[in-house]
Amino acid sequence: MAMGKAVPERMTAIAITEPGGPMVLKPQTRAVPEPGPGEILIRVKAAGINRPDVLQRQGAYPPPPGASELPGLEAAGEVAALGEGVGRWSVGDKVAALTPGGGYAEYCTVHESNALPIPHGFTFTEAAAIPETFFTVWHNVFQRGALRQGETLLVHGGSSGIGTTAIQLAVAFGARVAVTAGSEEKCRACRELGAERAVNYREEDFVAAIKEMTGGRGADVILDMVAGDYVNRNYAAAAEDGRIVQIALLGGAKATADFSRLMRKRLTHTGSTLRPRPVAVKGAIAAELEDQVWPLLAARKVAPVMDMIFPLAEAWRAHERMEEGSHIGKIVLDVA
Repeated sequence: MAMGKAVPERMTAIAITEPGGPMVLKPQTRAVPEPGPGEILIRVKAAGINRPDVLQRQGAYPPPPGASELPGLEAAGEVAALGEGVGRWSVGDKVAALTPGGGYAEYCTVHESNALPIPHGFTFTEAAAIPETFFTVWHNVFQRGALRQGETLLVHGGSSGIGTTAIQLAVAFGARVAVTAGSEEKCRACRELGAERAVNYREEDFVAAIKEMTGGRGADVILDMVAGDYVNRNYAAAAEDGRIVQIALLGGAKATADFSRLMRKRLTHTGSTLRPRPVAVKGAIAAELEDQVWPLLAARKVAPVMDMIFPLAEAWRAHERMEEGSHIGKIVLDVA
């Protein structure tokens, strides 16, 4: 194992002491993990907060086999040590990484292919806000949903970390974007990012709005994190040959759906979860991101929308912020 400046044996990490509310997140002293073959050890400077972290804390989303039980699916920092066979990175390199867990800590390990260089000019806190949402949006909107230039994308939860990323990337690649959000403030933020239509779902029917925007055609791709009673409404809002991509189930995992509409319109309803996918799959997404999206980040044509930054020891406050639902963009922990 190649190491740079001395790596301590112990570190501070945020543990989930029992399933429950935000206050079950407690700082603990843990052993610094050792990178295995093909892995790097990151001296974490900042870590992103994501909805799956909340579900894990509540006991509803256990880590996959072999992953750290500590929360945290993305981190940015400096390479502190190299596992056997690492070829791309050197100690001291600045990286942002998609992690299978363990990001809420002073050190975490990740396979070298799941880390990318921090884009030029980005702070550690900005960089920590990139991996989870950019990997998720790229895989689901562009790979699974096959969004193309000139098509229309409908994003539910447009003001979330996922939503604000999806808006920017879709616009950057020449698509039209409509979103749903829960307040005028959130709708305004989405429009400022390039959304052509922002629907306050508390006051307006998104199906009618997307039909109006597209001259009755509907959305070519729908990125949905709601499910539940949105399933049938998505089928109504979709264009012929439309693709609906499911990434979360905030409205419930079960629904009664009218599949005749899916058949008549030749719709594709797919979905995915990122965390349990093999390292090689995530590495392939990383390679496409580096080629297609990292130049946009370096030019500041796209960037994570930052909501609030909390110190590592106050991870519980970051979770409270996410659960109260008023955030716009990404919530991040400042680790060091």
